[in-house]
Amino acid sequence: MSTATAGVTPALSSNGHVQEVILSAQQELSQLLRQRADIMKRIGSVKQTVVCLAKVFGDDVLSADMLRLLGRVATRKQPGFTRACRVILMEAATPLDARQGLRDLQRRFPELVERHKDPLASVTTVFNRLVGYAEVRSFHNGKGRRVWEWIAERGNAEGSLQPAIEDGLREVAVATTRQ
Repeated sequence: MSTATAGVTPALSSNGHVQEVILSAQQELSQLLRQRADIMKRIGSVKQTVVCLAKVFGDDVLSADMLRLLGRVATRKQPGFTRACRVILMEAATPLDARQGLRDLQRRFPELVERHKDPLASVTTVFNRLVGYAEVRSFHNGKGRRVWEWIAERGNAEGSLQPAIEDGLREVAVATTRQ
């Protein structure tokens, strides 16, 4: 018996399989995006831990590779605006509003700010993009102003770097004992 005589066209009968593949792909994509967000949070924690250690012990404890990974040395003639925004947020002690972020950028990276027609809008755009990358979180502060802060795991978002430092040192100790 043909599928046409049974009242089902070949396109419709295969639609169920297509839907299964699409559902499977959607589930996998969702899982991968969650994993990426978790990885970005962990990267933020590790970077904040290293920044905190460098503030305590001085930048000279960091290798050239680590400085490059933190975006503290120019790997190009003109470092990118997004990278500079990351550095500003990562090193901020408290959540920043766009104007505070712009002031820090002007102080640390004046040549980057000069190239922008509306630097405040550029800062806001980059901060929001970093939220989309799951590197930064945004919320309204007590004054109702929108602020952004670098995402870190466990207690770090509340201002304490101690858990991340302890975890980072514990992981280093575990990794070295396994070798």
